[in-house]
Amino acid sequence: MRDLTNNIQLKRVISPVSVADDTAQVGQIIDRLGYDALTYIINLGSIADADATFVTLLEESDASDMTGAAAVADADMISQTSGTAPETAASFQYDSDNQVRKLGYIGNKRYTRLTITPANNASAALMSASAVLGHPHIAPVTQATS
Repeated sequence: MRDLTNNIQLKRVISPVSVADDTAQVGQIIDRLGYDALTYIINLGSIADADATFVTLLEESDASDMTGAAAVADADMISQTSGTAPETAASFQYDSDNQVRKLGYIGNKRYTRLTITPANNASAALMSASAVLGHPHIAPVTQATS
């Protein structure tokens, strides 16, 4: 067996939330300093609305406050589904109950931010998101509390 625990850093992006409207869920800004790999994990619970859709957007910037942020080009992301645009594969809808999505970032910007925007959502949709930072410059990695 190989050790993954001491070679990754986990960061909270979107705390577990029940979304009952079309308010965009804007994630925490993730700083890649000291890591060469980044994957976002989106955890889904029950999605109650029968016609709701949720669009995933990944932005990047050189500024810690995301000044000048731009949408990440598809070429700078890794899709969880071969042949499907990365953000499209990470997006979900009303019948995606209890699923997991992942979205990899391979761009060269230091800061990224994930946003999930619902449409036609009028009932509880349970979700959260985390970032997994890997390929650390210094290991073993001590897990941060946030």
